[in-house]
Amino acid sequence: MIATDILHLPNRFFQPALSGRSDGHPEGLANDRLGQLVVDAADIEQCIRIILSTPRGSDPHRPLFGSELHLYLDHPVNSARPHIVREAVNALREWEPRIAVLKVSVDLIELAQLQCSVQWQLAGSLDGERQLTHLALGGAA
Repeated sequence: MIATDILHLPNRFFQPALSGRSDGHPEGLANDRLGQLVVDAADIEQCIRIILSTPRGSDPHRPLFGSELHLYLDHPVNSARPHIVREAVNALREWEPRIAVLKVSVDLIELAQLQCSVQWQLAGSLDGERQLTHLALGGAA
């Protein structure tokens, strides 16, 4: 869910919406979602993408933040798959306590591009709605 009214947020979990553009931007940021907020499941999904796409050690204020998925991008798919799954699960367990990771799968989408799919639900919910977040790895994202 995307909200624009900061005075009437439907949930306590929210953050500014990152660009939805996948083609990049010369300045590194695009303003296609300027002033918008992500809330609820969209907030958690954005956090999952941030955690998994941030190389560990690249944030100077939080050097342990992120994952090490990038280390396995040049490996053969069959040997990289278990390492990517392990890294994704470990990073999400450490940095996203609001969710319980149910399943992580890695699939070859096209030559030199993998897709990491994370199935999750809110932590502590017994019969909560299951969500699926996809993250492109390698190639042209």
